[in-house]
Amino acid sequence: MEHITLLLAIVVVTALVFDFTNGFHDTANAMATTISTGALKPKTAVAMSAVLNLVGAFLSVEVAKTISGGIINEEGIRTEVIFAALVGAILWNLLTWLLGLPSSSSHALFGGLIGAAVMSAGWSAVNGSTIVTKVLLPAVAAPIVAGLAAMVATKLTYRINAAPEAKATAKGFRAGQIASAGLVSLAHGTNDAQKTMGIITLALVANGVLLPGANPPVWVIASAGIAIALGTYLGGWRIIRTMGKGLTDLQPQQGFAAQTSAATVILASSHLGFSLSTTQSCSGAVMGAGLGRKGGVVRWSTATRMFAAWGLTLPAAGLVGAGAEFLTKQGDWGIVTVAVLLIAGSGVIWSLSRRKPVDQHNVTADDLDAPAAAAADAEPAGVVTTAIAAVTPPPPAGSVAAVKDEALKTTIPSPGPTDPAAPPAAPAAAV
Repeated sequence: MEHITLLLAIVVVTALVFDFTNGFHDTANAMATTISTGALKPKTAVAMSAVLNLVGAFLSVEVAKTISGGIINEEGIRTEVIFAALVGAILWNLLTWLLGLPSSSSHALFGGLIGAAVMSAGWSAVNGSTIVTKVLLPAVAAPIVAGLAAMVATKLTYRINAAPEAKATAKGFRAGQIASAGLVSLAHGTNDAQKTMGIITLALVANGVLLPGANPPVWVIASAGIAIALGTYLGGWRIIRTMGKGLTDLQPQQGFAAQTSAATVILASSHLGFSLSTTQSCSGAVMGAGLGRKGGVVRWSTATRMFAAWGLTLPAAGLVGAGAEFLTKQGDWGIVTVAVLLIAGSGVIWSLSRRKPVDQHNVTADDLDAPAAAAADAEPAGVVTTAIAAVTPPPPAGSVAAVKDEALKTTIPSPGPTDPAAPPAAPAAAV
């Protein structure tokens, strides 16, 4: 540990901050469908997911090794490059969280790393073949495979089950959802927590603390697991809402099929060392489950926005990472400037999110403005409200509403007849 410098310590802390944002950004992957179908209460769901993410972080290091020694060349890499890469990844994560878009935290990290490395040492610093085989191809294949698997599983579930709407059946699938959601959380820990482990290991190699090709130390594994677990417990409610209600309306049978399919794809890729996006896998599974039910629909407007975010993640994070690396190359003042910009940008995004907050209380609500609408009921009726009331059918005779209406009518003078020659009507007695 004698090689630990101030800059290296800052990079390690920044990497753990990214891991934290990864946790709350990707909570939706495991728990969105479980929360939307009512299988678990929101806070219970994110607590369970946090614990299993922590456990999953200790199960494998294959993905961490891919990142620390596969995407970019370790030799000659500067610590400032890793810092710049993390800045690009964190800012993109926060921006897409603000918009409620389930983009890939993994690709944000890869984009930032590639952009910073190219700015520092040119294209020779990037291993193109590794990027294609272990990043780009899984990015395309994962959502398609998970979506097809979820669609087939959903169709089989409804075909085998003779009474899909029965309460007992729905209850059983909700229990199955809890188990499958736990499996997704475990898989997420084995895949995404390792990405931060790989980044920290890369920084340690760059500073001579570890030899090239070394496995992550135990303290790196533990700290990365704890950071992603804390972020998961915080709950990325905006993205949970998008995946649980924005893409399609899921029943327990569909939620179970989606989560089981996604977990299978993620665990298989972690075993093979493929650093795929868990977000894309889970989103593809949700859409597949939506198409697998007869009469089910996918909201393609939301899906299109999500696809656009997927396509922009690598280049956008890469540009920010490259810009940050350009500043860090200027010396200490450039590093300080990048740190200030990161803190300021994060603060602005957080303040914007408070204008219309989403939390465990309204994550499943049909209308986020429901509390505001309830408060508005106490205000005097406006022109639109009056117009709507004018065309609303009268309440049934004898009801409380009808009695109130009759009492109100007796307090208002009746309008005079249309014939100007007719005598004016006597005013009604006040009640």
